[in-house]
Amino acid sequence: MLVAHLKQGRGSTACVAERGAARHGFVLSRGGWGRLMIPGVALEASPADFYDDLAEDYHLIFADWNATIARQAEVITGLLRAEHGLLSGRVLDASCGIGTQALGLAAREFEVTASDISAVSVRRCAREAASRGLSITTAVADVRVLDVPNAGEFDVALSFDNALPHLLDDDALTTACVALRRVLRPGGVLLASIRDYDAIVQQRPSGDPPRSFPTELGERISFQVWDWLSQDRYTLRHFTMQSSGGDWAVLERRTAYRALTRPVLSSALAAAGFKNIVWQMPDQTGFYQPIVSAIANA
Repeated sequence: MLVAHLKQGRGSTACVAERGAARHGFVLSRGGWGRLMIPGVALEASPADFYDDLAEDYHLIFADWNATIARQAEVITGLLRAEHGLLSGRVLDASCGIGTQALGLAAREFEVTASDISAVSVRRCAREAASRGLSITTAVADVRVLDVPNAGEFDVALSFDNALPHLLDDDALTTACVALRRVLRPGGVLLASIRDYDAIVQQRPSGDPPRSFPTELGERISFQVWDWLSQDRYTLRHFTMQSSGGDWAVLERRTAYRALTRPVLSSALAAAGFKNIVWQMPDQTGFYQPIVSAIANA
C-alpha cells in the first residue's frame, strides 16, 4: 500500500510515502509522482496481500456498507428462492472478503461458512459477524483448494464481486471451478458474479470513475485506474482519498486481473462438472454485475 498525505494550499504540498513507495512503482520528483520501473520486480500485490492490506478499509468503497449487505442479500436470496426453490440451507461463500454477502445470508437464517485467501479479511468477517450476533463458520482457504469443513455437503456456493478474475490463466480457473464443484452436494447451486468483461474488452476503459461520499471526517473519494497489459490482462490501481481539515490522505493499492469473459467462464464450469449454466444481467437481477448460476452434476 502506498499512502500519501497531501496538504491543500498553494505552495504547501507535503507528501509522505509510507510502507514502501517503490514497491508500488512510484517516486516523487519535481514534477510529481512518476512510475519507477524495476526490472524483475512485480509491482502488483498478490490477491492475498492486496485484500489483507484493504480489509480494514474495504467498507469505505461503499456509500453505506450495511445497506449494501442488506440489498445484496435480497438479490441473492431472491435468486435462490425463485430459480432454485431454496429458502434455507448450507452456504459456502468461497471468496467472502469482509463478509458483504456472508453476513446478509447469515442474517436470513442460512447456515454460512465464509472462506477467503485473505486471512485479514476472514478475521474481519468473523469480527463483523460476532458484532451482529450472527453465527458464521470462517476459514482461510484458496478458492483453488477450498479445504473447508463440510466440503461436498453445501447446498450453495458463492463467489461474488469479481473474485474469479484474479485467476490469471486457464489452469488456475479450471482448478477453482473443480474445487467449487467438489464442495457442493449433487444438485447444489453455484452463484458467481464478475464484471461485464464481454463489453469491457471491446473498449478497454482506463478505470472506474471517481465516486464521492460524505463522511464524519470529510469528503471521501474512491476510484480505480486500469493499466492494460494485454487484451485480457490489466493492473488495477485502487485509490482512496479522504479529506480532513483541508488535508487529503491518499491510499493506493494494486493487484492484477484477467478480463474473464462469460463464454470462457461458462466453458470452465461445464468442464468442471456443472450444468444448466445461465447468465443474468444487472437489469434482470438488480445486482451491479452479471451473475452466473450453475448446478452441480450428480
